[in-house]
Amino acid sequence: MTIPPTPRKIPRTITQLGRTRQDEYAWMKDDNWQNVLRDPTLLRADIAEHLHAENAYTDSILSGTQALQAQLVEEMKGRIQQDDTYPAMPHGPFFYQTAYTAGAQYPVYKRHPAAQPQAEQVLLDVNAAAQGHEYYAIATAGHSPDHALFAHAEDTQGSEIYRIRIRRIGDGAETLPPVENCSGAFVFSPDSQFIFWVWRDEHGRPARVYRRRIGTQEDTLVYEEADPGFFVGVDATRSGGWIIISSGNHDTSESWLVPGHDPLASPICAAPRQTGLMYSLYHQGERFIILTNADGAYDFKLMTTPDTAPGRDNWRNLIDHEPGRYITDCMVWSGHIAWRERRDANTRIVTRDLHGATCALEPDEAAYDLTFAGGYEYDTTELRYVYQSPTTPRAWHARDMVTGNDRLLKQQAVPSGHDPAQYRCWRLMATAPDGEQVPVTVLGRHDTPIDGSAPLLLYGYGAYGHAIDPVFSTRVLSLVDRGWFYAIAHIRGGSEKGWNWFLGGRGRNKPNTFSDFIACALSLIDAGFGRAGRIVADGRSAGGMVMGAIANMRPDLFAGIVAVVPFVDELNTMSDASLPLTPPEWPEWGNPLEDAQAYDLIASYAAYEQVAPRAYPAILAMGGLTDPRVTYWEPAKWVARLRDHNRSDRPVMLRTNMEAGHRGATGRFDSLKEAALIHAFSLWAVETAAPT
Repeated sequence: MTIPPTPRKIPRTITQLGRTRQDEYAWMKDDNWQNVLRDPTLLRADIAEHLHAENAYTDSILSGTQALQAQLVEEMKGRIQQDDTYPAMPHGPFFYQTAYTAGAQYPVYKRHPAAQPQAEQVLLDVNAAAQGHEYYAIATAGHSPDHALFAHAEDTQGSEIYRIRIRRIGDGAETLPPVENCSGAFVFSPDSQFIFWVWRDEHGRPARVYRRRIGTQEDTLVYEEADPGFFVGVDATRSGGWIIISSGNHDTSESWLVPGHDPLASPICAAPRQTGLMYSLYHQGERFIILTNADGAYDFKLMTTPDTAPGRDNWRNLIDHEPGRYITDCMVWSGHIAWRERRDANTRIVTRDLHGATCALEPDEAAYDLTFAGGYEYDTTELRYVYQSPTTPRAWHARDMVTGNDRLLKQQAVPSGHDPAQYRCWRLMATAPDGEQVPVTVLGRHDTPIDGSAPLLLYGYGAYGHAIDPVFSTRVLSLVDRGWFYAIAHIRGGSEKGWNWFLGGRGRNKPNTFSDFIACALSLIDAGFGRAGRIVADGRSAGGMVMGAIANMRPDLFAGIVAVVPFVDELNTMSDASLPLTPPEWPEWGNPLEDAQAYDLIASYAAYEQVAPRAYPAILAMGGLTDPRVTYWEPAKWVARLRDHNRSDRPVMLRTNMEAGHRGATGRFDSLKEAALIHAFSLWAVETAAPT
């Protein structure tokens, strides 16, 4: 099949705020899309036929790479430790951990008594639970505080509508019935008698918190969010003192408190929402530690308040705000706190005792990442953390916050072999059109020439304040070992340089994200890490929005563009209030239903709206049929319109995973097939591009 599908056009005129646009492919959105998320077999037949035809076309164009894809899968599989066990986490009389057996797609959750490491007990074998399902994902899994129950939230469609199953650990029996229509978030009450869980509404939004008595269908409404732009979550403090219900959007938050000793109590608001105020609560002793942007602390600070009087008037500074030091996260124990902070796209962890003494973990590499590794215990001096860099595999550590002693718990193994000395990592700064310095992380082999001859894969995201940290990836080594450079563009919209870095790529500043990405590409060319026409750009979800924009802005720079579950129909999506993410996303992009300036701004960069007659590079768009975040019709419509206007002979391809959603395939080996397809497309795109 070398001729692409030619979907029919049914012109639809949309008039909005006095503005008119045409959408000839709006029919690709199934009017019954909410039910399709829950049951993909309900997809309208003509739409299914079109998506299958697109998949066949993509397979045909890339048929010459099938052997390469199989080789890439085996390479990446060879870098995975098949029988892998992660460090056990202590909790009271037990150690809990996850492990993989050779050949298994999914992990096994298990535990053993602290004094009997050999007496392992399986809590959940995900491989067994996944049998019979094309798609299987777990959002949350964990044991009850009394160590008698184990629960997990499962999704079998990819729609992120979860079912919670609860089992007694003693005999493995399920405490029927399961909890249905859940967001995936849940916590046990400290007395282990109840589970607090989050319900999704008919639009797929997490909107209510219920309390269920274990073993019954007794669901009691605890909290309901009236604002469709706010999503709800639930958590429990490590101290066991509180259950915390959180509600918020991308720039405003609010917390409600249920005392741990009285899970039947009605929640009390800690501090009523104020537009622009964000805060998170962590319990220690008789106080809350608060991570917040209060008082203009745009890069966040830490405050305290009595747990009996958590109102805003009682907040006092603990760690002052320091511009350029973005505090991203916090952990609290009975005698210590720790926070993670980011400066210029690198992170460090700082610990502090009750007397104010601090200690910082800060490796000396050009680019690296430090993250918390979690933990269950509150009365402990042990901090678990993970260190990694683009050249260095993950290493799990346990650090005694009193003595400073550091133990290596686990070093990620690469069975096929990996010598960090054979690789090099660079941190460059690209100059954006407005003069901002944009960090770029580059990975390559020591023997790869830096003279513009090597192909380059450039990845970017740039949204929601989510930073793309410079982590170790066994998958990108398949390109790097073939003489490629791999680069991450830390563009505005993320938080790599602080919260203002996010705000600088948000709302009316969104175009900065796209020009930053192009500036990174040009800077890499100037530095010898690539050249125009031999670069492949790669982005996922909101990063796919970047791919759509740069395809219209500078198609000449790229041999190929990979857009995975790409947000490319921005104007139509942000104008459809029924979609799960639309109201919560208005603070991010603007509301084109009510704000003419927001309409015009989104229309000026929206990938689907800006498609025009031009020579596009080869494009591979990938979607998921049951994706509730970026719906399947976005890439389908975009690809169809691109083909109508493409003035090059380069193919525009669509691959829709008919059994998955936003995250793609879930098994650790099945997911390699998608990575191999992207790598094979990248290699093919460069090899078949016209000489420059």
